[in-house]
Amino acid sequence: MNTVLDDTIRAEALAKQQREDHKLEKRLCRLVGKAIVDYNMIEEGDRVMVCMSGGKDSYTLLDILLKLQSRAPIKFTLVAVNLDQKQPGFPADVLPAYLESLGVEYHIENQDTYSIVKDKIPEGKTMCSLCSRLRRGILYRVAEELKCTKIALGHHRDDILQTLLLNMFFGSRLKGMPAKLMSDNGKNIIIRPMAYVAESDTARWSEIQQFPIIPCTLCGSQENLQRVQVGKMLKDWETRFPGRIENMFTALQNVVPSHLMDNTLYPFTTLQTTGEASEDGDKAFDAEPMPSPSTKWSSLTGIGLGVESQGE
Repeated sequence: MNTVLDDTIRAEALAKQQREDHKLEKRLCRLVGKAIVDYNMIEEGDRVMVCMSGGKDSYTLLDILLKLQSRAPIKFTLVAVNLDQKQPGFPADVLPAYLESLGVEYHIENQDTYSIVKDKIPEGKTMCSLCSRLRRGILYRVAEELKCTKIALGHHRDDILQTLLLNMFFGSRLKGMPAKLMSDNGKNIIIRPMAYVAESDTARWSEIQQFPIIPCTLCGSQENLQRVQVGKMLKDWETRFPGRIENMFTALQNVVPSHLMDNTLYPFTTLQTTGEASEDGDKAFDAEPMPSPSTKWSSLTGIGLGVESQGE
């Protein structure tokens, strides 16, 4: 009798977990689809280079883009690209084997940037800046060689907020990480389709899919990085104040230049009275209804991508 009861409990638990996993998949597709639509990231005939680092975020990005590609009414192609930086112990066969199992087009670019970074950066100093510049330059070149029209990066919502805070704390700039931009060399369009996705969701999806994660021995090995510390702060805020992270992210889409202090964004120096009431008046501390991120994100129409808009 107990055996039958135990089997029933296990079956119910499994069914519940499968429902939760399916809800997560739908949420990822919905949010990635919404970001693509909101910022017109992918268009008819695009050839999208998906940058693969071997981490949970880039695996999730490729996986969700493949799902959207299969149901989208527009035609676009994907090519997965990995930069093998020749880090000691890097398992060079893992990504090719995984990508071949998917049947997706891919390219492995072999460049020993690891030795350059280790040679130029003193022990104990941050390696990210130089590593990032070298990596960007190589990927821009590869995108041209592969005739790609867009370069897709795996940054998510938490990465964007970390960048915002890092620029505020250490760069004295109100600057984040945009969902779409032109590359440094002016020749490429960079897109971040996971801009609306929480890191916790990419982590969970990676576990479900059992992606073959490849740890990084450069950036990933530097626990004292300012970005790592800011990331921990954000996670602590989300634990203690649920919803704060979503509100912060939504704020990036609801900028009020007249209530900041940048003369290049608003004509403070030539401001004159009009004699008429204004909705943009001195209401900096007035209570105002705040937009709900969950409500805003649930209204996806899926234009051009066939993404479901109802439910999870």
